[in-house]
Amino acid sequence: MKLQFLGATREVTGSKHLITTDSGHTILLDCGMYQGKGMETDAANRDLGFDPKKLDCVVLSHAHIDHSGLIPYIYKLGFRGDIYCTPATRDLCALMLADTAFIQEQDVRTYNKKIDRQHPHKEKGKTYKIEPLYSQRDVEGAMRHFVTYSYDRRFRLFDDVLLTFTNSGHMLGGAICSLEIYEKPAQNHFIDGVEYKSSFPSGEERGEARVWKRLTYTGDIGRKHCHILPPPHLFPQCDYLICESTYGDRLHDEQLVTEEQLLGVVEDTCVYRKGQLLIPSFSVGRTQEIVYVLNQLYNDGRLPHIPVYVDSPMSTNATQIFRMYPEELSDEVRDTLRFDADPFGFNTLRYITDIRESKALNHKDEPCIIISASGMLEAGRIKHHVANHISDPRCTILIVGYCEPTTLGARIQQPGLQWISIFGLDRKIKAQITKIEGFSGHGDWQEMTDYLTRSLHPELVQRVFVVHGEQTAAETYKGHLHDAGFRNITIPERGETVVL
Repeated sequence: MKLQFLGATREVTGSKHLITTDSGHTILLDCGMYQGKGMETDAANRDLGFDPKKLDCVVLSHAHIDHSGLIPYIYKLGFRGDIYCTPATRDLCALMLADTAFIQEQDVRTYNKKIDRQHPHKEKGKTYKIEPLYSQRDVEGAMRHFVTYSYDRRFRLFDDVLLTFTNSGHMLGGAICSLEIYEKPAQNHFIDGVEYKSSFPSGEERGEARVWKRLTYTGDIGRKHCHILPPPHLFPQCDYLICESTYGDRLHDEQLVTEEQLLGVVEDTCVYRKGQLLIPSFSVGRTQEIVYVLNQLYNDGRLPHIPVYVDSPMSTNATQIFRMYPEELSDEVRDTLRFDADPFGFNTLRYITDIRESKALNHKDEPCIIISASGMLEAGRIKHHVANHISDPRCTILIVGYCEPTTLGARIQQPGLQWISIFGLDRKIKAQITKIEGFSGHGDWQEMTDYLTRSLHPELVQRVFVVHGEQTAAETYKGHLHDAGFRNITIPERGETVVL
């Protein structure tokens, strides 16, 4: 079996890992879009590194666009295989991929207008314009190829390939993907001088010199303690592990500390300074958790009586999907449902979808909280809100998650920064810029390491591949894994191929 790393290598975006089995099956683990650099990512997204027409299937860990965003693109290029995921992931993808297509159309329209201004006298036969990666029609076509399976159900992709999804605790529908592939044994099938064989699912020897090789892809690993999602469930032993490392070099604050931090920012901004609190937040997962915490503070009588706006059609629709899957939410949420019919809504909260109402928020002078996408401040309504409020010393911009280093969300956090360009205009930074990392959906290095060592016997894992992390985080996490007993740990480069 060959394993090729085509994205999210030494960076946190564009997850794509291609398996080619000895029998010739091609399986793509995730099909993520590169994000965070505007139109600069266009070339990287178009260069897949494989022929979609020759791809047999996609195994999708979860719906975040950096893991699912190029599925309609490979459909456009001729892929017609199945896309395997959990039911909640399918429902979220239907929403998120359509939104991504819409955003692309807007971004490309803006980019092409800029190109027209830069090249008023074009050379004959030469074009500078680009087209969106895919359209709404491509999204609709791709969604017809989704096949869903629930957690902890072992099923066959092919006669010689089995797959099991385990709840990863990272987002609604998120899954650890455990593959069992019937192949010739690798030459290094000895560990510390002892021969190790994987068991046959059927319990029958087939008289062939083959074994079931077990490969697990973590996708993204969730938190040990999360308000709205359960902790990651234990997954089966594997021979080969592909593991994320987003926060491989840091530790998060405890849950109660995070709640108190949020309440403190709300009181400081909205009560004492009479300003607006702007929270850039991913529409799926992060927004619902923040709203849930605010709902708990409201129920406890601790939340100041101020308007709270979730200004995002995507967040509004995603919250409806969360309400559809109460069985996949945390014990805390289910306990709340016993006395609160809607843990994602309270009297001072409004969900806004109409663009006119969104624009009207920029003219409000009253203290309020505005939660809006995108989380990295690269696009969406929040970027307009920040542009309108960043020069107001009464206001606070609260960062609640990871921001890719080149994004506006990361740049705005630079210490001592006084000016920043938004929509082509330099703006004086007078608002407070604050960060709370405890709302992250990714486990920190300690949480991830504890989870892996509880799920696995490290000495039986033949190789570990560390992906989905910036270089420093990946290198640091490699050290933590080694300390935990894992060996043969590799941080692959983009395009690297290994034989297992």
